[in-house]
Amino acid sequence: MTQSPPSPSAPSPVDRLALAVVTEPERAAKPSWPPRRAREDAMRFLLQTGADAGVKVIATKPTGDGERLLGQAWPFPSPFRVTVRTVGLGEGLDRVEARARRSLERLGLPRGEALLVNNPADLAGAEGRALWDRLQALKARGLFRSIGFCATVEDGPVLLARRLEADVVQVACNLLDQRAAAEGILDEIKALGAQVHLSSVFAGGLLFAPGDDLPAHLTGYDQALSRIRRRLAERRCDPMQAALAYAFSLEAVDRVVASVASAAELRAILAAAHAPGPDLDWSELALEAPAAFAADARSLISSAA
Repeated sequence: MTQSPPSPSAPSPVDRLALAVVTEPERAAKPSWPPRRAREDAMRFLLQTGADAGVKVIATKPTGDGERLLGQAWPFPSPFRVTVRTVGLGEGLDRVEARARRSLERLGLPRGEALLVNNPADLAGAEGRALWDRLQALKARGLFRSIGFCATVEDGPVLLARRLEADVVQVACNLLDQRAAAEGILDEIKALGAQVHLSSVFAGGLLFAPGDDLPAHLTGYDQALSRIRRRLAERRCDPMQAALAYAFSLEAVDRVVASVASAAELRAILAAAHAPGPDLDWSELALEAPAAFAADARSLISSAA
């Protein structure tokens, strides 16, 4: 009797994972930040760890020395595709276009996977259409495969994606602020034909900060965070595992962008991503006032995404 072919295995969470590599001294005091050579070696180790695990996408920013470090540290041959962000429109249209090209040069790449407008307000202003036309021209020339923008719930990403016919929309959403998922925003963007990339999945580091280490303007959340950690502990689930499990549970999401500063952090992320899904009611873990939290969390710098 002829045997039927085996059914395809379920996709790995790593297939949807993108890495935003923290390259600036955001998690350590400047005197303890390693010298350049050590940083380059650490970057190579981090990227090789990601390549070996099957990660395919790296998310970058045009700030600091990150693009140059990445460009000098790619594995060969590199398996990665790269998303690039624009500088602010306040620097001028010509500067935005030139800096996007410069990002590819610093990264040592002939083309990027996506070019994302970092501030959606740039697209809503008087020069928004002209800015989008510049991005479309770069895509037409083959420098970027797709174009889009980054946004929060407050930015009205669905209307903007519909008006611009964006290829990619990167939206902030996480365990503490679930509004983009709960209000159907992610599903609506997906229905428009755009890829959905999820950012701020670790809530700007707030998920991992003990109450006595919270910034002064966030101390009002210490009790709520203690409650969330207690519920996770009761289910034997750590915050990183819960954050990633929530992100991967969202069917509309194409990419989960996780910030990472070292190969050790990446190994922890990979282990958490592959852990069995926890039995949790996600709605019970959201903050009661996520809009206020989201505004406060913008001041945190521990997340590269």
